[in-house]
Amino acid sequence: MGKIDIQINRIETSRLGDVDFENIQFGRVFSDHMFVADYENGKWGNFEILPFQDLNYNPAFNSLHYGQAVFEGMKAHLDAENNVVLFRPRDNFARLNRSCERLCMATIDPEIMLEGLSELVKIDKEWIPKTDDGALYIRPLMFATDQYIGVAPSETYKLVIFTCPVNKYYDAAVKVKVEDVYSRAAAGGIGFAKAAGNYAASLLPAKIANEEGYDQLIWTDAKEHKFIEESGTMNLMVIIDGKIITPPAGETILSGITRMSVLQIARDLGYSVEERQLSVDEIIEAQKAGLLEDMFGTGTAVTITHVSAFGRNGTNYTLPPLSERKVSKQLKSELEAIKRNQKEGYEQWIIVVR
Repeated sequence: MGKIDIQINRIETSRLGDVDFENIQFGRVFSDHMFVADYENGKWGNFEILPFQDLNYNPAFNSLHYGQAVFEGMKAHLDAENNVVLFRPRDNFARLNRSCERLCMATIDPEIMLEGLSELVKIDKEWIPKTDDGALYIRPLMFATDQYIGVAPSETYKLVIFTCPVNKYYDAAVKVKVEDVYSRAAAGGIGFAKAAGNYAASLLPAKIANEEGYDQLIWTDAKEHKFIEESGTMNLMVIIDGKIITPPAGETILSGITRMSVLQIARDLGYSVEERQLSVDEIIEAQKAGLLEDMFGTGTAVTITHVSAFGRNGTNYTLPPLSERKVSKQLKSELEAIKRNQKEGYEQWIIVVR
């Protein structure tokens, strides 16, 4: 017996037959079912797995007015025996709770979320693409449901976990713009949380960058716009003169699960890793001196995505061709093998759902 009693209501007719798994637009195709729960009277209950469907909203929902909404992103893969493999789900659920605490929301026992997710992926296992880059993207979401117009924490919440079959997020290396006008996060704020409002604030600067020919941004510190922080959809790493360097996670930088994993894999492989402040000027000087060997992003959706060039103040700086980026390619290969339960030594990172 698990920790919770989950009521299961399966869909009458699966939509699997309508999906072209070779050509899936990321985040646009949803699996058959979702897991839901409600927080009321100080406890979580009403645990259900339902057909994926619209939810009923009240215009006075607290989350629509005051932004009490957080989410997570994770993936499930298949191993060689066709079992579902979850990658570090407890770390994602722990981060969800840290986000909830910062936004004054109810937290939830990670084991409840893990049990609900495990049942969900067992039911929708056939939605995991069999393609080389395929995975089942998992989106846990929590939002406030009090029907009250007043600035106060909600006393009720809804948790939803739904899934999407996906392939690559980016089809190629990306060109990024160093942002030195707008800020993503500031000290004392909510930059470390996966809060919905963080992403809303990033949309206009990203739109401007897109119009200038860039795929994404490199955010810099809000005080001086001197030090890099993270990119729009990923944590950022560079390799300068053989050293992997990345800004330390903290109150303005999301503590990415993929980021932590890549750094640990790099250390295990014997690479030099530095977590420290990294200025834009240092990166530009390294590029000019021929010492900037690589720049890449890490994240659940993007896995490891290479940067082809970065721009600042109208000047673009190119990176070495992908054929020369052996370290980041090795890191990606190792990470993908771990996610599919193909590599020993990282069993603590995965949960095999049978």
